[in-house]
Amino acid sequence: MNNKDLDTLEYNKIKQRLYQFATTEMGQQIINKLVPSDDLKTVQSTLNETQDGADILRLKGGVPIPHLNAISVYLKRLDMKADLNGKELAAIGAVLRTTNEVKKFLRDLQNDEVKLLTLYESAHNLQTIPEISRKLLLSIENDGHVTNDASTLLKSLRQQINATEETIRSKLADFTRQKKSKYLSDSVVTIRNDRYVIPVKSEYRGQFGGIVHDQSSSGATLFIEPREIVDLNNRLKKQQADEKEEIRRILAELSAEIAPFTAEIAQNSYILGELDFINAKAKFAASLKATQPQVSAENDIYLRQVWHPLLDLKKAVKNDITLGKDYQAIIITGPNTGGKTITLKTLGIIQLMGQSGLFISAAENSRIGVFSNIFADIGDEQSIEQSLSTFSAHMTNIVEILHSIDERSLALFDELGAGTDPQEGSALAIAILDALGAKGSYVIATTHYPELKVYGYERPGTINASMEFDSQTLRPTYRLLIGIPGRSNALDISLRLGLDKTIVTAARQLTAADSQNLNAMITDLVNKRHDAEERAINLQSELEKAEKLHADLEKNYTQFVSEREKLIEAAKAKANEIVTKTKEESASIIANLRKMRLDGGNSIKENELIDAQSQLNQLEKPIKLQKNKVLKRAKSKKEFKPNDDVLVTSYGQRGVLLQKLASHTWEVQLGILKMKIAESDLEKIRIEEKHAPRANTVLRSSSKQHVSPKLDLRGQRYEEAMNNVDHYIDAAILAGYPSVTIVHGKGTGALRNGITQYLQQNSAVKNFEFAAPNAGGNGATIVYFN
Repeated sequence: MNNKDLDTLEYNKIKQRLYQFATTEMGQQIINKLVPSDDLKTVQSTLNETQDGADILRLKGGVPIPHLNAISVYLKRLDMKADLNGKELAAIGAVLRTTNEVKKFLRDLQNDEVKLLTLYESAHNLQTIPEISRKLLLSIENDGHVTNDASTLLKSLRQQINATEETIRSKLADFTRQKKSKYLSDSVVTIRNDRYVIPVKSEYRGQFGGIVHDQSSSGATLFIEPREIVDLNNRLKKQQADEKEEIRRILAELSAEIAPFTAEIAQNSYILGELDFINAKAKFAASLKATQPQVSAENDIYLRQVWHPLLDLKKAVKNDITLGKDYQAIIITGPNTGGKTITLKTLGIIQLMGQSGLFISAAENSRIGVFSNIFADIGDEQSIEQSLSTFSAHMTNIVEILHSIDERSLALFDELGAGTDPQEGSALAIAILDALGAKGSYVIATTHYPELKVYGYERPGTINASMEFDSQTLRPTYRLLIGIPGRSNALDISLRLGLDKTIVTAARQLTAADSQNLNAMITDLVNKRHDAEERAINLQSELEKAEKLHADLEKNYTQFVSEREKLIEAAKAKANEIVTKTKEESASIIANLRKMRLDGGNSIKENELIDAQSQLNQLEKPIKLQKNKVLKRAKSKKEFKPNDDVLVTSYGQRGVLLQKLASHTWEVQLGILKMKIAESDLEKIRIEEKHAPRANTVLRSSSKQHVSPKLDLRGQRYEEAMNNVDHYIDAAILAGYPSVTIVHGKGTGALRNGITQYLQQNSAVKNFEFAAPNAGGNGATIVYFN
């Protein structure tokens, strides 16, 4: 698209805002090159990427991509067999580490069954190089510094350097502390020409010997390397030179190891840049409260409650804009400063954003088209340098537009035909609109010419529109009214300003009634079409929800049937196992009986033994039977569920199951007590038994004589005290006390608060209160039981 039109519609300002959300140089480069696409599949694909980014931002805060530098130049140098420095290798290492992290992040998302439209393919294309990544992490820090772990020799050299420097500083420090310190201008050790020196007063230079490396600007101070440390400085220089050579070797070796993988690393860098760009699009959409638009191949545009993205959301007036289905041209009329120009720019920038894969500042279920070009003739283009008038400048633009426009183009004209004689200007505007209509282009034009209102009525595929004006406040509301031509509002304004009512009434009578009726009819039709569009959107939304719910129910039902069949088959297998064992035992018994008869018994007949064996064989049921009512009934009797009534056999007491604590242990409510009972000690009470009269068994405790009505916790730690309270309350209830006293002391109040919270949650506690002032006050709590 034409850069001039992009600038007119402020597309670059949108890119600047988007740029702020990118964290990598690669992502910023993609944003700099971003342009709208005129390919339907590309537009939909890039919008899907933004939707993936928005979902990840909502669920995980975005794809974890740190600040990364562009490395394409470094990779080209490696292809040319050049060696990289520490910072360049650190940048490559950062890309490789981020590649590992992002690949794992997206793999975890996929394992969690998070649905994404496109980004899993990006994860598949990322290639990890673990050995290179590990070496770079071990050898190079983020700032490019080569670490001691890069090689054993480097570590040894640095240890030697540190030792030599320490010796030099120690010897020089002696000079600053001994009697010779009076010859120094300052008691410090410094460096000149990469050698350690001390500042000596110029008149005492002979006191130290050695080499003069520098002097102060006044000449009063000489920076001297004493003869005692010349050899040490020489040794240090040699060690530092060895260190540099070892670092150069390490960098060369790392560069050589990375060189075979430049293509893979370049691809990783590009993909990370794309992911950063998608992150930026998602964050920009969130900041704008933007939504994903639908894309119409037929250029059927319906923007719901749209606003210009560069306006303050709290102040922007939202409008509905439709174009392309019933009409391809809109003529907007109305007074100045009413919002006509911003409406043109809003449609233009929204289309550019959508065709760039960005979410748009409009309500959900809005639709955009896909145009090959969006032309904009907006604003005063007068050029003094080119000696062009406003009219000439506009006409130059229009000539270029007419030369390039086609049926897949959108043209936006502000004040079409303005700047010249009104009669000629309106005629020219109509002719231009006819030419655009003949090419099948989409057009929105603003004008003051009343002739164009008639054009909007008469031409097929064209509709009038206006910006609403409040005749009470005499101010524009900035609301777009499609189907209603603009009015001058002269009569209403005149009446508000004090013109005689009879004069205004007479003027109204002179106004064509047909025009007023037509306005009313068009307004009604536009409102009905808008309502129908909204109903269709709402119905489609409800249909999608219903279809999703149906799919979920069908999936869950299939899963339920499968699990049920597995449980039934397992129960049948268990039952058959029991039957088989019983048959073996029965066969043994029958064999013994037969042996007894053969040994002399006459009371057992052979046919009776055969019948008994046959009956035992019939007990076994095949695993593949679809129904086994006996097993189902037995299983239902055995299964325990919360709120089931049960009999605790060891106590002879009825209770209610509260919750399962372990695989075979339940928490049971027995009166006011909660107890842990093994499942083997429980019997499920049948429904018909639930209300049958049964003798109650009363639990009596002999522990009353061992339980004190007062518990003293003073001096105990918090956890120990709370544990003692829990055991003491249970013992007091079993002992039958109506109330007890817990002495906890005042202290910091932590123990008192913990006991208060515990008592509030204990269902056996009726109420509690602090003791009387003469009995401890808020240092003791009296507890009453139900």
